[in-house]
Amino acid sequence: MNGKKVLGMVFANIHEETLDSLTAMRTMGSVPFCSRYRLIDFPLSNMVESGITKIGVITNANFRSLMDHVGTGKPWDLSRKNDGLYLLPPFSESSAAMWGNRIDAIYGNLNFLRQSNQTYVVMADCNHILSTNCSDFLDAHEESGADITIIGVKGKMPENIDGVLTFDKVDENGRITEMSFDANHKDEVFYSCSIMVMKKYLLENLVTTAHSKNEISFQKNVLMANVNNLKIHAYDATDSFVGTIDSVQSYYDVSMSLLEKENRKKLFDQPIYTKERDDMPTLYGPDSSLKNSLVADGCIIEGQVENSIIFKGVKIGKGTVVKNSILMQDTEIGDNSKISCVIADKNVSIKSGVELAGNEKFPVCLTKNTRV
Repeated sequence: MNGKKVLGMVFANIHEETLDSLTAMRTMGSVPFCSRYRLIDFPLSNMVESGITKIGVITNANFRSLMDHVGTGKPWDLSRKNDGLYLLPPFSESSAAMWGNRIDAIYGNLNFLRQSNQTYVVMADCNHILSTNCSDFLDAHEESGADITIIGVKGKMPENIDGVLTFDKVDENGRITEMSFDANHKDEVFYSCSIMVMKKYLLENLVTTAHSKNEISFQKNVLMANVNNLKIHAYDATDSFVGTIDSVQSYYDVSMSLLEKENRKKLFDQPIYTKERDDMPTLYGPDSSLKNSLVADGCIIEGQVENSIIFKGVKIGKGTVVKNSILMQDTEIGDNSKISCVIADKNVSIKSGVELAGNEKFPVCLTKNTRV
């Protein structure tokens, strides 16, 4: 399928309540990830790599940092005269209220859909980190003749997201014949990653009908309700790297899994673009040491770092030991401190001689601009 026939829509705020303090002042899409990226970089890059040239980013609240990050879309080659990147704020011509749910958000942007020349629509959330090739996904949808195709993965279902669809029965052609909604599954399931493609006119009709009935759940009232009326297919992405973020703990676990070379190789099998902050190379002191860590540029490291993810501009003092931690942009740690299993948001400052330890199953999370 030619990507120019496809319109992209990314939901920047969906499920942000699950990340608690990390999304207190930002959207889910603008949460920093893997030493230099934001979560929105992954759906944007996957779409662009498949040839999609028009993408709308649907926002709801706290989107100032998102605006600063995506800008005009230049890092993704979306700063262009025709099509390009569109930031869709939570206001429509008839309302100045925040979107209440996914159906409201799409309905409020129907004019954006109608004014677009593309035939298909791909929709994606920002809390699923995927390495799936969108071109293969789009081709599979076109070849199958499906009305809707949804990317799914086999694994343990997310526990902290309301409204997860599971594909209980899928026939030999890939068509989903039975779905369940928020079922209490403890074993491995085939669940939706909330990335789907369908024709634009079909989305407009489905959303307009659901909105007229005051229905609030896209998964339940649109997808699950039409499983017998429409050909809804599943695209299995289990062989790719898939990280579903539904809590601070899962954010920590998915991030730490990328310290494994094989996982990084899978995730970055195709380019992931982001807004760059040009900086000097990282400086390492004479007594510093580094083991199994991801370190961005612009840092000053004079202590020891092990099994950690270090973002741009981080400073680690002499004699300080950092283990199993995530230190976001411009975090500073003084001398002779011990940091273990900590997530430090941007601009956190930790004084000299401080000992701060969490657990791999319960990391300590420090909010932005915290002083310790």
